[in-house]
Amino acid sequence: MKTRIKLVGTGRYIPPATITNADLEKMVDTTSEWIETRTGIMNRHRAVGEMTSDMACKAARNAIEKAGYDKDKIDLIVTATITGDQQTPSTANFIQAKLGLTKHPVAAFDVNAACTGFIYALETASSLLQTGRYRAALVIGAEMLTRCVDYTDRNTCVLFGDGAGAMIIEPAKLPASPVHFFTASACDPESALTVIKDRIRMDGQKVYAFAVNAVETAIRHILNMAAMTLDDIEVVIPHQANIRIIQSVARALDVPLHKFFMNIRDYGNTSAASIIIALDEYRDFHPEAKGKRALLVGFGGGFTWGSAIITL
Repeated sequence: MKTRIKLVGTGRYIPPATITNADLEKMVDTTSEWIETRTGIMNRHRAVGEMTSDMACKAARNAIEKAGYDKDKIDLIVTATITGDQQTPSTANFIQAKLGLTKHPVAAFDVNAACTGFIYALETASSLLQTGRYRAALVIGAEMLTRCVDYTDRNTCVLFGDGAGAMIIEPAKLPASPVHFFTASACDPESALTVIKDRIRMDGQKVYAFAVNAVETAIRHILNMAAMTLDDIEVVIPHQANIRIIQSVARALDVPLHKFFMNIRDYGNTSAASIIIALDEYRDFHPEAKGKRALLVGFGGGFTWGSAIITL
């Protein structure tokens, strides 16, 4: 059975407090030039006095308002996060309560697939919609990574920020184009990218080598599955981890860098939130792209990687 969904709306929330490269220069032995040339990041945002579910709710409300949508149609919430409010209940349960979705039963749960989490969550929600049991799904990527950052580690503290993005989807029927998903994982026995005792640890060289290969592979795989080429794709929305990774993938695929939408300069790596934040920005900046195809692609700890082709 082909999966067909309608993208009803997207939204995002970026907390106002910032951590600039100049701020980091005062905290660790680094320079703004070093950070920008090696990562493409100039700024990242930090949540203050908020929980992950608070940011997620603000992103969800933004999506609901922009779409002029009746929130009470939503009966499925899938949240991608590695920085949930607490171990249990799920962050999705808190989101349900804060949005006031109490008029009818709602299925709500979290997905942890690190930075690929939004693609995993979107595939899960899309598949559940095909069962006919649900009317509308709210798919969220939300992270508060600044609470996991070791600000004495100059190699990782420059990378991560906070934020949230949300997407509302409904089942769709013919003639709607099918969506395509590819997700995969492999064991990371050396813990090249992990969070231990609430602190991010990363072997940058190993993660870089994995990421370039994983992103290129995921793009080629999903295009082959869909019997498409990059000429059929309006924009590639990659996980915003490091500009050098995206540049390397563009060279490997022999496509111009402008095919990839990037906002890493302003937000840094927001893990499971990065793809949906970027997608929402792209839709705001390019309303003429409605009805065209976007390719989403990500990678993360686990290791996980994956891609999707959706209609904007």
